Amino acid sequence: MADPASRHPAQAEPGAHLTAGGDAPDGAAEAAAAEEAGRLLFARPCRFFYASQRIDQLPPAAGVEIAFAGRSNVGKSSLLNALTGHNALARASGQPGRTRQLNFFDLDGQATLVDMPGYGYAQAPKSIKADWQGLMFDYLRGRPNLRRVFLLLDARIEIKASDTAVMELLDRAAVTYQLVLTKTDGTKPAALASKLSEVRGLARRHAAAHQDVLATSSEDGAGIPALRAAIATLLAG
Repeated sequence: MADPASRHPAQAEPGAHLTAGGDAPDGAAEAAAAEEAGRLLFARPCRFFYASQRIDQLPPAAGVEIAFAGRSNVGKSSLLNALTGHNALARASGQPGRTRQLNFFDLDGQATLVDMPGYGYAQAPKSIKADWQGLMFDYLRGRPNLRRVFLLLDARIEIKASDTAVMELLDRAAVTYQLVLTKTDGTKPAALASKLSEVRGLARRHAAAHQDVLATSSEDGAGIPALRAAIATLLAG
């Protein structure tokens, strides 16, 4: 699936900071190289290979794992599909808040992408909420090959108490995580700039949070190259 050509106003194009002489500064050149590495990484085949509903059912820890977490309906499945160029690699549950399993995807032996169950669905039974928190914390605390969690936040709505609770859980588990705004195509530029400022401030208040906040849209492709680049950089490090 080709990347959409359009870009959100908040996203800089690779090479947009060229000097008058046509030479890119080192930072712009590095960003362009990282985006190319990300493009090549996610041009590789990606396939679902395992699902686990209990901590004792996890596949053996091998290679680098990158996990994706977020509230129900935050657009996690759509983002994973956009990242990998598949229309239906990850599927959203027909009943929000009821998916309790960790889904594992093999990115051509380069990394494992882990789709964590959505949290914060108000109508989910208490037993499911408890199961989710227990499974998530056990996974985060006990997975030595987990390199980073990308925590998704909907750019169109306010930060929820469940979001900050998950950030605190990640802090306690000492797992590095990075905040990613989703659905930015539904946000006007001024509102998006304000949301980015708010979320960057939130990241600064949490010890395990990465300071770089990404803004993405699975609809128009905004921020997808930057997210791919971030993952490629993690694997290269």
